[in-house]
Amino acid sequence: MAIFPVRDELPSPRSRGRTIGWFLLVAAVAGAVIVGQLPSAYVIEEPGPVYNTIGTTSVDSKTVPVLSISGVKTYPTAGALDMLTVNINGDPENRPNWSEIVTAYFDPSEAVTPIDEIYAPAETVQQSNKEGTQEMLDSQQQATAAALFEQHIKFTSTVTVDSTKKGAPASAALRGGDVLTTINGKTFVDADQLHQLVVDNGTDRAMTVTFTRKGVEHTAQITPEATKAGPFLGVFLLEGYKFPFPVKIQLQDVGGPSAGMMFALGIIDKLTPGELNGGKHVAGTGTISAYGVVGAIGGIRQKMYGARAAGATYFLAPASNCDEVRGHIPSGLTVFATPTLHQSVVDLEAIATGNGLNKLKTCG
Repeated sequence: MAIFPVRDELPSPRSRGRTIGWFLLVAAVAGAVIVGQLPSAYVIEEPGPVYNTIGTTSVDSKTVPVLSISGVKTYPTAGALDMLTVNINGDPENRPNWSEIVTAYFDPSEAVTPIDEIYAPAETVQQSNKEGTQEMLDSQQQATAAALFEQHIKFTSTVTVDSTKKGAPASAALRGGDVLTTINGKTFVDADQLHQLVVDNGTDRAMTVTFTRKGVEHTAQITPEATKAGPFLGVFLLEGYKFPFPVKIQLQDVGGPSAGMMFALGIIDKLTPGELNGGKHVAGTGTISAYGVVGAIGGIRQKMYGARAAGATYFLAPASNCDEVRGHIPSGLTVFATPTLHQSVVDLEAIATGNGLNKLKTCG
Protein backbone atom coordinates (compact mmCIF):
# COMPACT_ATOMS: atom_id res chain seq x y z
CA MET A 1 0.00 0.00 0.00
CA ALA A 2 1.37 3.38 -0.96
CA ILE A 3 1.74 5.91 1.77
CA PHE A 4 1.33 9.61 0.83
CA PRO A 5 2.47 12.54 2.93
CA VAL A 6 -0.45 14.25 4.60
CA ARG A 7 -0.59 17.94 5.60
CA ASP A 8 -2.14 18.56 8.98
CA GLU A 9 -3.67 21.89 7.79
CA LEU A 10 -4.57 23.74 4.56
CA PRO A 11 -3.10 27.16 3.62
CA SER A 12 -5.04 30.12 4.92
CA PRO A 13 -7.14 32.11 2.41
CA ARG A 14 -4.68 35.05 2.72
CA SER A 15 -1.76 32.71 1.98
CA ARG A 16 -3.57 31.21 -0.98
CA GLY A 17 -4.36 34.72 -2.31
CA ARG A 18 -0.72 35.78 -1.98
CA THR A 19 0.39 32.67 -3.86
CA ILE A 20 -2.09 33.30 -6.66
CA GLY A 21 -1.06 36.98 -6.84
CA TRP A 22 2.61 36.11 -7.24
CA PHE A 23 1.70 33.51 -9.84
CA LEU A 24 -0.27 36.08 -11.88
CA LEU A 25 2.55 38.63 -11.62
CA VAL A 26 5.14 36.12 -12.77
CA ALA A 27 2.81 35.02 -15.59
CA ALA A 28 2.26 38.63 -16.66
CA VAL A 29 5.99 39.36 -16.67
CA ALA A 30 6.70 36.15 -18.57
CA GLY A 31 3.95 36.99 -21.05
CA ALA A 32 5.33 40.49 -21.54
CA VAL A 33 8.82 39.10 -22.15
CA ILE A 34 7.46 36.62 -24.68
CA VAL A 35 5.34 39.23 -26.47
CA GLY A 36 8.26 41.66 -26.40
CA GLN A 37 10.37 39.25 -28.40
CA LEU A 38 7.74 38.71 -31.09
CA PRO A 39 8.40 40.41 -34.47
CA SER A 40 6.36 43.55 -35.10
CA ALA A 41 4.81 45.02 -38.24
CA TYR A 42 7.07 48.07 -38.04
CA VAL A 43 10.60 49.24 -38.76
CA ILE A 44 12.63 51.83 -36.87
CA GLU A 45 14.07 54.92 -38.56
CA GLU A 46 17.17 56.26 -36.80
CA PRO A 47 19.96 58.77 -37.60
CA GLY A 48 22.46 57.32 -40.06
CA PRO A 49 25.98 58.24 -41.21
CA VAL A 50 26.75 61.87 -42.02
CA TYR A 51 28.86 62.86 -45.05
CA ASN A 52 30.52 66.22 -45.69
CA THR A 53 29.93 66.93 -49.38
CA ILE A 54 33.03 69.15 -49.51
CA GLY A 55 35.08 66.65 -47.51
CA THR A 56 36.30 63.10 -47.95
CA THR A 57 34.88 59.64 -47.44
CA SER A 58 36.00 56.02 -47.58
CA VAL A 59 35.22 53.96 -50.69
CA ASP A 60 36.62 50.43 -50.90
CA SER A 61 38.95 51.24 -47.99
CA LYS A 62 40.40 54.27 -49.82
CA THR A 63 39.96 57.90 -48.76
CA VAL A 64 38.49 59.89 -51.64
CA PRO A 65 36.77 63.27 -52.03
CA VAL A 66 32.99 63.10 -51.95
CA LEU A 67 32.91 65.66 -54.77
CA SER A 68 35.59 66.10 -57.42
CA ILE A 69 35.46 68.41 -60.44
CA SER A 70 37.95 68.38 -63.29
CA GLY A 71 38.48 70.37 -66.47
CA VAL A 72 37.57 73.72 -64.90
CA LYS A 73 39.01 76.00 -62.22
CA THR A 74 37.92 75.12 -58.68
CA TYR A 75 38.48 76.83 -55.32
CA PRO A 76 39.34 75.71 -51.76
CA THR A 77 36.51 75.02 -49.34
CA ALA A 78 36.32 74.86 -45.54
CA GLY A 79 33.93 73.82 -42.80
CA ALA A 80 31.20 71.38 -43.69
CA LEU A 81 28.15 71.06 -45.93
CA ASP A 82 26.81 67.84 -44.48
CA MET A 83 24.33 65.52 -46.16
CA LEU A 84 22.39 63.23 -43.84
CA THR A 85 21.15 59.68 -44.02
CA VAL A 86 18.62 57.56 -42.16
CA ASN A 87 19.23 54.00 -41.05
CA ILE A 88 16.28 51.61 -41.36
CA ASN A 89 16.36 49.09 -38.53
CA GLY A 90 14.41 46.13 -39.88
CA ASP A 91 13.17 44.72 -43.16
CA PRO A 92 10.50 42.22 -44.29
CA GLU A 93 12.76 39.29 -43.38
CA ASN A 94 14.14 40.74 -40.13
CA ARG A 95 11.53 42.74 -38.25
CA PRO A 96 12.25 44.54 -34.96
CA ASN A 97 10.57 42.98 -31.95
CA TRP A 98 8.00 44.79 -29.81
CA SER A 99 10.51 45.60 -27.07
CA GLU A 100 12.65 47.46 -29.62
CA ILE A 101 9.58 49.23 -31.00
CA VAL A 102 8.52 50.48 -27.55
CA THR A 103 12.06 51.75 -26.83
CA ALA A 104 12.20 53.57 -30.18
CA TYR A 105 8.76 55.10 -29.65
CA PHE A 106 10.03 57.05 -26.64
CA ASP A 107 13.30 58.15 -28.32
CA PRO A 108 12.85 61.57 -30.00
CA SER A 109 15.64 60.81 -32.49
CA GLU A 110 13.90 57.69 -33.78
CA ALA A 111 10.62 56.98 -35.55
CA VAL A 112 8.41 53.90 -35.69
CA THR A 113 7.05 53.37 -39.19
CA PRO A 114 4.78 50.67 -40.65
CA ILE A 115 6.96 48.36 -42.70
CA ASP A 116 4.67 48.72 -45.74
CA GLU A 117 5.55 52.43 -45.92
CA ILE A 118 9.21 51.55 -46.47
CA TYR A 119 8.96 48.34 -48.47
CA ALA A 120 6.28 47.84 -51.12
CA PRO A 121 4.27 44.60 -50.85
CA ALA A 122 6.38 41.63 -52.03
CA GLU A 123 9.40 43.93 -52.50
CA THR A 124 12.70 42.40 -51.42
CA VAL A 125 15.50 44.24 -49.64
CA GLN A 126 17.65 43.80 -52.74
CA GLN A 127 14.99 45.40 -54.96
CA SER A 128 14.60 48.31 -52.54
CA ASN A 129 18.37 48.85 -52.41
CA LYS A 130 18.59 48.78 -56.21
CA GLU A 131 15.86 51.40 -56.48
CA GLY A 132 17.62 53.56 -53.87
CA THR A 133 20.92 53.31 -55.75
CA GLN A 134 19.28 54.49 -58.98
CA GLU A 135 17.61 57.38 -57.15
CA MET A 136 21.00 58.40 -55.78
CA LEU A 137 22.57 58.34 -59.25
CA ASP A 138 19.68 60.38 -60.68
CA SER A 139 19.97 62.92 -57.85
CA GLN A 140 23.68 63.39 -58.59
CA GLN A 141 22.89 64.25 -62.21
CA GLN A 142 20.12 66.62 -61.17
CA ALA A 143 22.37 68.22 -58.54
CA THR A 144 25.06 68.90 -61.13
CA ALA A 145 22.48 70.36 -63.50
CA ALA A 146 20.97 72.51 -60.73
CA ALA A 147 24.38 73.84 -59.64
CA LEU A 148 25.31 74.79 -63.19
CA PHE A 149 21.86 76.28 -63.80
CA GLU A 150 22.25 78.42 -60.65
CA GLN A 151 25.70 79.55 -61.80
CA HIS A 152 24.49 80.29 -65.36
CA ILE A 153 26.85 77.70 -66.82
CA LYS A 154 25.48 76.22 -70.04
CA PHE A 155 24.84 72.51 -70.42
CA THR A 156 22.66 70.29 -72.57
CA SER A 157 19.59 68.51 -71.25
CA THR A 158 17.11 66.25 -72.99
CA VAL A 159 13.69 64.97 -71.98
CA THR A 160 12.81 61.87 -73.95
CA VAL A 161 9.57 59.90 -74.09
CA ASP A 162 10.06 56.44 -72.66
CA SER A 163 6.47 55.31 -73.24
CA THR A 164 2.87 56.53 -73.10
CA LYS A 165 -0.16 55.20 -71.27
CA LYS A 166 -2.71 53.58 -73.57
CA GLY A 167 -5.68 55.87 -74.15
CA ALA A 168 -4.01 58.86 -72.44
CA PRO A 169 -3.95 62.31 -74.14
CA ALA A 170 -0.32 61.91 -75.28
CA SER A 171 -0.70 58.39 -76.67
CA ALA A 172 -1.98 59.43 -80.09
CA ALA A 173 0.79 61.93 -80.84
CA LEU A 174 3.88 60.74 -78.97
CA ARG A 175 5.84 57.50 -78.91
CA GLY A 176 8.92 56.13 -77.22
CA GLY A 177 12.14 57.82 -78.36
CA ASP A 178 10.56 61.21 -79.11
CA VAL A 179 12.69 64.06 -77.72
CA LEU A 180 10.48 66.84 -76.34
CA THR A 181 11.80 70.35 -76.96
CA THR A 182 9.13 72.97 -76.14
CA ILE A 183 5.67 73.35 -74.59
CA ASN A 184 3.76 76.32 -75.98
CA GLY A 185 7.06 77.68 -77.28
CA LYS A 186 8.80 77.48 -73.88
CA THR A 187 11.88 75.34 -73.26
CA PHE A 188 12.49 73.35 -70.09
CA VAL A 189 15.48 71.88 -68.29
CA ASP A 190 13.93 68.69 -66.91
CA ALA A 191 10.71 66.72 -66.52
CA ASP A 192 9.68 68.72 -63.44
CA GLN A 193 9.84 72.00 -65.32
CA LEU A 194 7.98 70.42 -68.25
CA HIS A 195 5.29 69.27 -65.82
CA GLN A 196 4.93 72.81 -64.49
CA LEU A 197 4.35 74.08 -68.03
CA VAL A 198 1.60 71.47 -68.43
CA VAL A 199 0.03 72.62 -65.17
CA ASP A 200 0.23 76.25 -66.29
CA ASN A 201 -1.54 75.34 -69.53
CA GLY A 202 -4.46 73.73 -67.73
CA THR A 203 -7.01 71.31 -69.10
CA ASP A 204 -9.40 73.66 -70.89
CA ARG A 205 -7.26 74.15 -73.99
CA ALA A 206 -4.79 72.31 -76.18
CA MET A 207 -1.10 72.98 -75.81
CA THR A 208 1.50 72.99 -78.56
CA VAL A 209 4.14 70.31 -78.05
CA THR A 210 7.27 70.40 -80.21
CA PHE A 211 9.45 67.30 -80.43
CA THR A 212 11.94 65.54 -82.67
CA ARG A 213 11.52 61.99 -83.93
CA LYS A 214 14.56 60.42 -85.55
CA GLY A 215 16.01 63.90 -86.04
CA VAL A 216 12.92 65.36 -87.68
CA GLU A 217 10.97 68.10 -85.87
CA HIS A 218 7.24 67.61 -85.31
CA THR A 219 4.47 69.60 -83.64
CA ALA A 220 1.34 68.25 -81.97
CA GLN A 221 -1.69 69.73 -80.24
CA ILE A 222 -2.42 67.85 -77.00
CA THR A 223 -5.08 68.71 -74.42
CA PRO A 224 -4.21 67.49 -70.89
CA GLU A 225 -6.80 65.43 -69.08
CA ALA A 226 -8.26 66.75 -65.83
CA THR A 227 -7.56 64.45 -62.86
CA LYS A 228 -7.57 64.83 -59.08
CA ALA A 229 -3.77 65.07 -59.21
CA GLY A 230 -3.90 67.82 -61.83
CA PRO A 231 -3.46 67.99 -65.61
CA PHE A 232 -2.45 64.59 -66.99
CA LEU A 233 -0.65 63.68 -70.23
CA GLY A 234 0.02 60.01 -69.62
CA VAL A 235 3.64 60.09 -70.73
CA PHE A 236 6.65 58.49 -69.03
CA LEU A 237 9.87 60.45 -69.44
CA LEU A 238 13.63 59.95 -69.31
CA GLU A 239 16.08 62.75 -68.53
CA GLY A 240 19.60 63.09 -69.94
CA TYR A 241 22.36 65.64 -69.39
CA LYS A 242 25.64 66.58 -71.05
CA PHE A 243 27.85 68.79 -68.91
CA PRO A 244 30.81 70.93 -70.05
CA PHE A 245 33.12 69.28 -67.49
CA PRO A 246 33.08 66.12 -65.36
CA VAL A 247 31.61 66.15 -61.85
CA LYS A 248 32.24 62.97 -59.88
CA ILE A 249 30.39 62.08 -56.68
CA GLN A 250 31.63 59.14 -54.65
CA LEU A 251 29.68 57.48 -51.83
CA GLN A 252 29.42 53.86 -50.84
CA ASP A 253 26.24 52.06 -49.77
CA VAL A 254 24.07 55.20 -49.74
CA GLY A 255 20.79 55.36 -51.64
CA GLY A 256 17.87 57.71 -52.22
CA PRO A 257 17.41 61.18 -53.71
CA SER A 258 17.44 63.35 -50.57
CA ALA A 259 21.07 64.54 -50.82
CA GLY A 260 20.47 66.38 -54.08
CA MET A 261 20.40 69.90 -52.65
CA MET A 262 23.56 69.40 -50.56
CA PHE A 263 25.42 67.94 -53.55
CA ALA A 264 24.44 71.02 -55.58
CA LEU A 265 25.64 73.37 -52.82
CA GLY A 266 28.93 71.48 -52.60
CA ILE A 267 29.44 71.82 -56.35
CA ILE A 268 28.69 75.55 -56.21
CA ASP A 269 31.12 75.99 -53.30
CA LYS A 270 33.91 74.34 -55.29
CA LEU A 271 33.15 76.37 -58.44
CA THR A 272 33.09 79.79 -56.76
CA PRO A 273 35.79 81.83 -54.96
CA GLY A 274 35.59 82.03 -51.16
CA GLU A 275 33.82 79.73 -48.77
CA LEU A 276 30.10 79.57 -49.42
CA ASN A 277 29.41 78.61 -45.80
CA GLY A 278 32.04 80.91 -44.31
CA GLY A 279 33.89 77.84 -43.05
CA LYS A 280 31.04 77.00 -40.70
CA HIS A 281 29.38 73.65 -40.01
CA VAL A 282 26.11 73.49 -41.93
CA ALA A 283 23.95 70.47 -42.70
CA GLY A 284 20.87 70.03 -44.82
CA THR A 285 18.65 67.80 -46.88
CA GLY A 286 16.22 67.94 -49.78
CA THR A 287 15.72 66.58 -53.28
CA ILE A 288 16.63 68.86 -56.15
CA SER A 289 15.30 69.37 -59.66
CA ALA A 290 17.58 70.42 -62.49
CA TYR A 291 16.20 73.94 -62.34
CA GLY A 292 16.67 74.25 -58.60
CA VAL A 293 13.42 73.37 -56.84
CA VAL A 294 14.02 71.78 -53.42
CA GLY A 295 11.64 68.92 -52.63
CA ALA A 296 10.41 67.27 -49.44
CA ILE A 297 12.14 64.19 -48.04
CA GLY A 298 11.48 61.49 -45.45
CA GLY A 299 13.16 61.09 -42.07
CA ILE A 300 13.66 64.82 -41.51
CA ARG A 301 13.61 64.49 -37.70
CA GLN A 302 16.21 61.74 -37.69
CA LYS A 303 18.38 63.82 -40.01
CA MET A 304 18.21 66.85 -37.71
CA TYR A 305 19.39 64.75 -34.78
CA GLY A 306 22.13 63.25 -36.93
CA ALA A 307 23.24 66.73 -38.00
CA ARG A 308 23.39 68.02 -34.43
CA ALA A 309 25.30 64.96 -33.24
CA ALA A 310 27.86 65.58 -36.02
CA GLY A 311 28.38 69.16 -34.81
CA ALA A 312 26.20 71.22 -37.17
CA THR A 313 24.63 74.37 -35.76
CA TYR A 314 22.69 75.34 -38.90
CA PHE A 315 20.34 73.16 -40.94
CA LEU A 316 18.75 73.78 -44.36
CA ALA A 317 15.38 72.02 -44.64
CA PRO A 318 12.89 71.87 -47.52
CA ALA A 319 10.16 74.43 -46.85
CA SER A 320 7.63 71.69 -47.57
CA ASN A 321 8.96 69.70 -44.58
CA CYS A 322 8.51 72.49 -42.03
CA ASP A 323 5.33 71.02 -40.53
CA GLU A 324 7.31 67.93 -39.53
CA VAL A 325 10.18 70.03 -38.18
CA ARG A 326 8.32 72.38 -35.83
CA GLY A 327 8.47 71.23 -32.23
CA HIS A 328 11.12 68.61 -32.96
CA ILE A 329 14.29 70.66 -33.44
CA PRO A 330 17.24 69.45 -31.35
CA SER A 331 18.73 71.97 -28.93
CA GLY A 332 21.49 74.06 -30.50
CA LEU A 333 20.28 73.70 -34.09
CA THR A 334 18.78 76.54 -36.16
CA VAL A 335 16.65 75.30 -39.07
CA PHE A 336 16.10 77.48 -42.14
CA ALA A 337 13.27 76.78 -44.60
CA THR A 338 14.33 76.71 -48.23
CA PRO A 339 12.11 76.17 -51.29
CA THR A 340 14.86 76.56 -53.91
CA LEU A 341 18.57 76.10 -54.42
CA HIS A 342 18.92 79.84 -54.91
CA GLN A 343 17.41 80.48 -51.48
CA SER A 344 19.80 77.93 -50.00
CA VAL A 345 22.72 79.90 -51.46
CA VAL A 346 21.28 83.10 -49.97
CA ASP A 347 20.94 81.35 -46.60
CA LEU A 348 24.54 80.16 -46.71
CA GLU A 349 25.82 83.62 -47.59
CA ALA A 350 24.01 85.00 -44.53
CA ILE A 351 25.37 82.19 -42.35
CA ALA A 352 28.88 82.89 -43.67
CA THR A 353 28.80 86.57 -42.72
CA GLY A 354 26.39 86.44 -39.80
CA ASN A 355 24.47 89.32 -41.39
CA GLY A 356 20.74 89.13 -42.12
CA LEU A 357 20.10 85.84 -40.34
CA ASN A 358 17.04 87.26 -38.63
CA LYS A 359 15.52 87.98 -42.05
CA LEU A 360 15.70 84.36 -43.21
CA LYS A 361 12.64 82.14 -43.00
CA THR A 362 12.95 79.39 -40.41
CA CYS A 363 11.00 76.24 -39.59
CA GLY A 364 11.03 77.09 -35.87
